[in-house]
This record gives sequence, structure tokens and C-alpha cells, in this order.
Amino acid sequence: MSNPQQLRYSKEHEWLTAAESGVSTVGITRHAADALGDVVFVQLPEVGDTVTAGEPCGELESTKSVSDLYAPVSGEITEVNQDVVDDPALVNSAPYEGGWLFKVKVDEGSPEPELLTADEYTAFTGN
Repeated sequence: MSNPQQLRYSKEHEWLTAAESGVSTVGITRHAADALGDVVFVQLPEVGDTVTAGEPCGELESTKSVSDLYAPVSGEITEVNQDVVDDPALVNSAPYEGGWLFKVKVDEGSPEPELLTADEYTAFTGN
């Protein structure tokens, strides 16, 4: 399993794109999706909500368990992926493409979170 090199990763298993015009896209990693099992329900933050790096901002429910979704950065939610809300299985089938979760306008004034490169994340997870 390879993790896309262009992304950054949290130790809570979220991925983050580089900010384009201050906005980054967030999702969960293939490792997390596989560990969760079949995702059947997604609760995401609302557009306009403010999230804080390292804090829970939603939930993913699978056939195995319910898991918190953590914000990898602080900022304001600018968009949520309605396709994932309507079809949570996208988190499993395409975690790095159609299974993205939300977009966040990164708060430039907040401390830089500790994010991992793809190679660091691979070493962290052992796969």
C-alpha cells in the first residue's frame, strides 16, 4: 500500500493537501479506512464551522465501530463532500480521490501542526 507523496499525514490517520489559495482538502488514509472496515455513516463538520488541529470534528461509523474524525489543521470549513455523506463507502473505495471529506481554509495564525510526509507516515503505520 503506498501513500501519495504529495500529501501530508496526521498521526490520527487523516491526510491533507497542500493549501491552494489557503484551502486544503482533508480525508482519511487507506490505512484508517482498512482498519475501520466498511464505513456506513459519516458525520462531518458544517460549512462555516471552525475546527482546531488535533481536536475531533466529526465521526466515521463502520460495521466494526465508531471513530472520531480529527482536524489535521485549524481553520474554517469551506466545503464538505456531500457524495461521501450520501455514499459513505467512498471512504473505503477511494480514500484519496472521491472519498475526501472536507475542505478547510487554514488559519495562518495557528501553530503549525506536526504532519508527516508519506515516507514518515508509512514508517509510523508499518505499511
